[in-house]
This record gives sequence, C-alpha cells and structure tokens, in this order.
Amino acid sequence: MKTVLMVAEKPQLAHSLAKILSNGRMNSRKGFNGACSIHEYTGQFLGEPAKFKMTSVCGHVMGLDFPSKYNNWDKVDPAELFAAPTRKVEAQQGLHMPKFLSSEAKYVDALVLWLDCDKEGENICFEVIDCVLESMNRSRGREQTIFRAKFSAITEKDIKAAMNKLVEPNKNEALSVDARQELDLRIGCAFTRYQTKFFQGKYSDLDSNLISYGPCQTPTLGFCVERHDKIQSFKPETYWILQTKVSYNEGKPLTLDWERVRIFDKEVAQMFVNVVKGAKEAEVVGVTTKEKTKSRPLALNTVELMRVASSGLGMGPHHAMQIAERLYIQGYISYPRTETTHYPENFDIKGTLRQQLSSSDWGDYVRTLLDGNIVKPKKGHDAGDHPPITPMKSASEGELGGDNWRLYDYITRHFIATVSPDCRYLQTTVSFSIGSESFTLTGKTLLDPGYTTMMTWQALSAEEKLPPFNRGDICSIEEVKLVEKQTSPPDYLTESELISLMEKHGIGTDASIPVHINNISQRNYVTVGSGRRLIPTPLGIVLVHGYQKIDPDLSLPTMRSAVEEQLNLIAAGKVDFHAVLRHTLDIFTRKFQYFVTQISGMDELFEVSFSPLAESGKPMSRCGKCRRYMKYIQAKPSRLHCAQCDETYSLPANGIIKLYKELKCPLDEFEMVLFSTGSKGKSYPLCPYCYSHPPFQSMRKGSGCNECTHPTCQHSLNTLGVSQCIECEHGVLVLDPTSSPKWKIACNRCNVIMNVFEDAPRVTVSIDDTCEDCEVIL
Repeated sequence: MKTVLMVAEKPQLAHSLAKILSNGRMNSRKGFNGACSIHEYTGQFLGEPAKFKMTSVCGHVMGLDFPSKYNNWDKVDPAELFAAPTRKVEAQQGLHMPKFLSSEAKYVDALVLWLDCDKEGENICFEVIDCVLESMNRSRGREQTIFRAKFSAITEKDIKAAMNKLVEPNKNEALSVDARQELDLRIGCAFTRYQTKFFQGKYSDLDSNLISYGPCQTPTLGFCVERHDKIQSFKPETYWILQTKVSYNEGKPLTLDWERVRIFDKEVAQMFVNVVKGAKEAEVVGVTTKEKTKSRPLALNTVELMRVASSGLGMGPHHAMQIAERLYIQGYISYPRTETTHYPENFDIKGTLRQQLSSSDWGDYVRTLLDGNIVKPKKGHDAGDHPPITPMKSASEGELGGDNWRLYDYITRHFIATVSPDCRYLQTTVSFSIGSESFTLTGKTLLDPGYTTMMTWQALSAEEKLPPFNRGDICSIEEVKLVEKQTSPPDYLTESELISLMEKHGIGTDASIPVHINNISQRNYVTVGSGRRLIPTPLGIVLVHGYQKIDPDLSLPTMRSAVEEQLNLIAAGKVDFHAVLRHTLDIFTRKFQYFVTQISGMDELFEVSFSPLAESGKPMSRCGKCRRYMKYIQAKPSRLHCAQCDETYSLPANGIIKLYKELKCPLDEFEMVLFSTGSKGKSYPLCPYCYSHPPFQSMRKGSGCNECTHPTCQHSLNTLGVSQCIECEHGVLVLDPTSSPKWKIACNRCNVIMNVFEDAPRVTVSIDDTCEDCEVIL
C-alpha cells in the first residue's frame, strides 16, 4: 500500500481538506513543531489503495536573505547588496518547518500539493518539494510522484474533483516569484539602508524607524503625494449660477437646472438674473421620456472586492483580505484572489443560488430567480486563473458576526445581483422657458428594481420621481437668485481610488496590493483620514519630492509596471529568469549610484521640514569620548546624539529610557542608561556605545548589559546571569538589579519574566554556588 503525503497552505485548510477527502473518518495528531497537525486516513490514490497523511505549512517555508555578514549596516556599503550572494532561510524559524516536513515525508511514495492556486502558492510548492524530496522513497522508473491539486473552493465537489485531476506544479510561475523576491530584496534593502542611515543621522523628528524604499511601495506612495500636490497647487475660481425654483399644482418647489450651467463673469450673470426676474412664469416647452437601465454588475474579483470593502464597508484592503481568506478556509466563499470577472461556462449558477434559499435576508428573492428569472451574467474578463468570488454555502449574521458577516453579506449580494435583471426605469426630462433662458428638470420613475433589490445602496430614490408635466403647462416662479460658488480642488485619494490606480498601472498583484497600502500607512508615510482617505505625512511628501528631484523614475509607476511585465513573461515561460534579473538589477544599480551622488538635493528638502539632531532633544548622559552631555531624541527611533562628536547612538524601542545612577561603562567611559518597559515588564542597563558597537564577539548588536560577557562588570551577564531560559533556546535568565523591592529575573532574549523575592533589602547572584538538583546558580 502506497503512502501519500499531502501538504496544504495553512493548518485550518489541511483539516478541512482531510475531513472532506476522508469523509470524516480520520485520525489526527499534533506535529512536533506545535503549529501543524497531521490527519491520517486510508483511501484510493490513482486507482490503488493508499494511506494518506494530510498536513500543512504556515505560508512560505523559506525566505530570501543575505548572509549574516551583509546584514551589518555599519560595515557593509549598501551598493554591495546589488551583487551580494543571497541564501534561503527559514521563513519562521521557531516552527522548524523544513525539519518537520522532512520528518513527515519519510518512507512516503507520493506527494500531493494543496497550496493556494496562484504564483505564490506555486512557489511554496517547490519550497515543500526541496524539503521532502530526500526523505521520500525513490520512484520506480519514470513514475510521477509529485502532484499538484488545483481548486477554487473548499467544497466536497471542488476538492474531490481536484483530487481526480491532479497536475504537475508549474516551475515557471514559481521562478517568477523567486525573481520578484530577489529584486525587491536587493533594491529595497540598498535604498532603505542608505536613506535610513543618512537621514536618521541628521534629523530628529522623522518619526519612523525606517526610511524605506520599495519598488512597489514607493510608486504607491507617489500616487498619494501626486494628489496632495494637485490639492496644494489648486487655485480656486469664482463662478455664479442662476438658481431658480418653481412650483406646480401647489406641490413642493422644484429647483431647475440652468442650461448655461455656470458663468465666470458676475456682470454677465447678473444680466441673466434680470432677464429671468422680468418674467412672470415658467412655461413647459417640452417633455421627453426614455426607458433606461442600470446594468447589473460584473462577477466579483479581488480588486473590486477590496475597492468596495474600503469605500462601502469602511475596511482597509489588508483587513478585508484577511477576512476573505478566513471565510475561504472555512468554506463560506470561493478562493478570494482572482483577476477574473467572467463565470466559467460550466459554473453551476443554480446550484450556488440554491445554497442561499434558507437565508432570511434574501431567500425569497433567490426563489423568484430560480423560478425562471435568472439572467445570463455579463461577459467579463477571463484572466485564466480562478473563477470569480462567490458564496459557497449559506451563513447567517449570528453565525459569522461583525466584519466577517459584513464581507460575506456583500459577496453574496453581489453574486445574486450578477444573475438578476438590470434595474429598469423611465427618465423624464422636462424643458422650461423663462424669458429667453432655458432650464430643465430631470426625474426617474422605477419600472423594475432588478438587481438593486439585492444591492440596495444602488437603488433609485423615491424622491427622483417627478409630478406629471405636459407641454404648455405653466408654473409659478418661487425664487430667482444668483449664487456665488468656487471651483474646488480634488480630494485626497481614497484607498478605493488608489487600488484602481495600482491596478491600472500594474503596481503589485491582487495579493500584494493591500500589503503595499498597509506598508505606507505603517511606516508613517500616509495617515488614513475620514472616508478612508490617504493623507501624506511630511515625511512621505518629502521622500517623493526628493525622488522627483533626483530621479523621477524612482517614484513613478512606469518602472515597476515594466518589471511586472517581465515577471509575467517568466511565469509564461517566454523569457529567461536570469536575463530578467541581470537586466533589472543593472538598471537599478546605476540609479542607486546616481542617487547617492545627488542625495544633497533630497537633503535640502529634509532641512526645510525636519529639525537637525543638534537642535533637538534634552541632555541626558555623557559621551565617553568628549565627556559632554548627549541629547536624548525621543521621536522614533529613539537615539542619543553627541553634538560635539557629531555621532548618534541607537537605543531600544518601545520603552522608557532614563539615566542609570550616573554610572559609567568600564570599557568606554560612556554613562549608562536604563531601559524599562514598565513596572510589570523588563528592565536592564545598557551602554549607548556598546549597544551599537558590541565589544565582545558573543554579543549581538543591540544588546544591553544583560548580554555583555565582561568578566568583572557588576552589571554584566557574567555577574547577574542565573540559568538557561526555560522557554527559548539561547536565552539566559538574568537578575534585574533595578527591580527592588519586588525582585525578578528576566530572559535576555525572550519575554520570560519570573518574580523571585519580595521585600528583600538586597539580592545578589552567588557565582560560586549552584543548586545540587538543577545546577542553577544561586
């Protein structure tokens, strides 16, 4: 009997797939990494009895990084990163995923990959293959042993159909992701490191830990700043409109639309007011009626879902996609990452509708559609990836709740609307004559609500209906006045508008667009205002203006769009992976070199917007070189700056910094400071110089005295270390010398904190004495 290992993208997905494929008859056990379970059952594989093991990864198994020596920002010129070697590293080191997969693959005859059906999923397929191939049994001859399952929904029908139509993983699509990862790593790291070190060493109030550049992130920010610039440069113009109200058959006053719309010359406008005021009544000179339709929507794809989630539901695109992913894994909706807006010819519309018959919200309407009122969906775009996003089973608000329900509710209403009739209405236009001036009045009368029964926010308002008018009717004039107005600037970009621009210009993919928008917000380049409008911060504005001054290509969408086209050609097998990498890196290497030589142009803009370090902060501790007080810069990232030496020293983030008893480091004479995360958190002293320049090989950069191996210093690990951490592999529990009277020990690597004594006047570590049972230092 063959043994088949099956690997899904997430633990929840693995459980759902195994439950369907085993008909619920499976045994489950926890994997040694604690994150992934293994579900075992027996069944048929390619017509033969087989034992199945279904497990999962947790997203990407491997990530791309530089060797450790290239990750030292102080010793490596960022320009070297364009040609530096790269290596694959575990994406989530604590999960030991390669070892876990290799262990589960022992003596396995075949591998079936159930990863997400997009390019990223294809890339993860080959990461899994690399982990398990050596452990699997050797194939007999040319027998295929590695298979790929293609599916778009977590339903019994889709999953069992995928199991019966297994294919091979697509190497070209995986390579396109490898290319994107390498380009983004090299380009992003080189520009980010150079900018961060240059500007954080000069300005105090940037309020950002990283001054980052990203080949997709920066053009995304560029769209927001471009709109900001249009708003700032906008010059309003004054214009006048002729506002006229009439009444008919004692009904409420009706406001007419002036045929001239608006006039920019006040004297001319006043002349027309006098003409109209001289008339006693308004005469109906024409009535036209025409049947019109509001067209039902196209089938739903990812970009449209993100747009609506932001503009209609008030959800950020990143948050919306997290919810959609959860609904997909739970089997409520189909795969949420797709560019397609056209249902396949074999799509079971009636079957999908029947799933919704039990709904109290739309069950009755669905029944009318199934009784013969289904309309053929509009022909959309077939991107050749996945079917559009649709509901896969019925749900209720009580079952899902909150944002989960709101997103599911929209997806379901949108699907039902795509197979509903168009909204039909009569549009009536009434033409009026007042003196020599012409006016119109337009109204709408609903004939058939059609799809707007589901998408109620697009329904016609009852107020749009007009009273019946006939040619020759006379209306009394209630009001004529000249209204002064001004042209208004465009508003800040909304997330919805930004998503449209990114899609139009080829910036990112349906999966990465929400990530890029989230990044520019988290890095303090934009803030999200009311209506989910994206308002650039001073830092975001200065960065884009700096790129525009030095090299506009760096912030324009055209370069990334061209790169995306090349990546798509790799995925289609039409161009060579290495040729694309060489060509693109050569372009960006030259751009980086030019950027470095012209950085003063960007710096001139920073000088206007931000405060120099020497003029910021408050004196705190003495420099070990010049003995003068260094200033503490509290804005992110927190730093100490010595104006005399013109040097800056990093400090730990997310805590309180204060002077530590005016004690000095025995190695460099810098006054020590104390870092604390609060009374219930961790505290430790540190030397500002040693924190950035570790004096011992065993110390990591960014370490405090609790990791220092100085043999005699009273604050070092050698003096205050107690035992190995009970949770993490490399940590040591160290006595906190500042924790009196509630003494505690804390790990110098992880977040473990232990209370040891209370109200003891003095606690010391006895280096020479150890516990007889566990050998812990007393």
